[in-house]
Amino acid sequence: MPDAPVIRLDEPGSFARDVFHRRHPVLIRQVLDALPYGPAERAALERLLAESTTGVLEPPGPGAPDRAEWLTWGQGLWGTRWESAPFLWAESWFYRRLLDATGFTGPGARQGVDPFGPLKAAELAGPAVDEELAALDRLPGLPEAQRRAALLSSALWGNRADLSFGLTAAPDGGRGELLADDGALLWQWLERHPGGRVCLLADNAGRELLPDLVLADHLLAAGPAAAVDLFVKPQPWFVSDATAADVFAALARLREAPGEQAAAVGGRLWRAVGDGRLAVRTHPFLCAPLPFHDLPGDLRARLAGASLTIVKGDLNYRRLVGDRRWPPTTPFARAAGHFPSAVAALRTLKSEVVVGLDGARVAELDRGGEAWRTGGGYAVVQFRPQG
Repeated sequence: MPDAPVIRLDEPGSFARDVFHRRHPVLIRQVLDALPYGPAERAALERLLAESTTGVLEPPGPGAPDRAEWLTWGQGLWGTRWESAPFLWAESWFYRRLLDATGFTGPGARQGVDPFGPLKAAELAGPAVDEELAALDRLPGLPEAQRRAALLSSALWGNRADLSFGLTAAPDGGRGELLADDGALLWQWLERHPGGRVCLLADNAGRELLPDLVLADHLLAAGPAAAVDLFVKPQPWFVSDATAADVFAALARLREAPGEQAAAVGGRLWRAVGDGRLAVRTHPFLCAPLPFHDLPGDLRARLAGASLTIVKGDLNYRRLVGDRRWPPTTPFARAAGHFPSAVAALRTLKSEVVVGLDGARVAELDRGGEAWRTGGGYAVVQFRPQG
């Protein structure tokens, strides 16, 4: 395992502590407003909020379908205070408990009802989406290099539409500076390894998932990929993380869009699902509180067979490199060296961990006093080849 210290909740003034004490109360209020929860669910959500800030970690009950896994994942933490846990682990357990509190895990009438569903649906139906999809009509007139850059940039900065981040972030999202750009290396790799299978680990639903799908369409239509595996979460997670239902809603949104290119993309992807070139996949580990260093054998084997894996978003980045206090100049290839395929990370910075940056630029950003690691106004496109 890496030797950088794990990011924990018990660090005064840290971003991790702020998430639990400032962001989660806002989230709970939004969840309570999104659907008509009864007294039992409302009380359970309030208990979760109080427990996660001042209480003790209690293991899942005897009836929980994932009890065995969580007992193992939380070994040594059960019975200790929440604030003593690693940030990634505690945040994952918070969302797992939120599913219990809202009745998602059942049994009962609310079993399987996505507590974040209304938030996702409202964003996908918003007028901003039509404007963004209409812009696709300009793509065919661009030279291939510019088209590739536009598609990659759209998939990257689409991450700023993350609903969880939107709870507390400024509307403009900051400056929008790319601190590391391996985009050219990514495309060169695909050119040298055409016709393979590309795995895309999606992050958020809604406005972010749409450019991910457009990128997948280009990979299939232009030939760098013969097939794309689109991995999503097996259940609602971290507010806006994409599930299979969110993918199908996004595909329908594309097909119904007024723009010519958006509708064409939606139609091609719909057919690609039908003939198997686009496979929507999931795995229980995608909701585990562990880094990708601990990938289970079956998922590791699937990713190892890919010509490239594209890892989207902040949470997947934290799991890829490890949610640790790396020196930001640590080479990306070192932090992601364990991954079983060539890997690219498309990530806007919304938490403290980051690697692969230029030391002089880091020093300049630190002197500026801006919360550049967590504000969403900076991003990275990082690539590590296989072998």
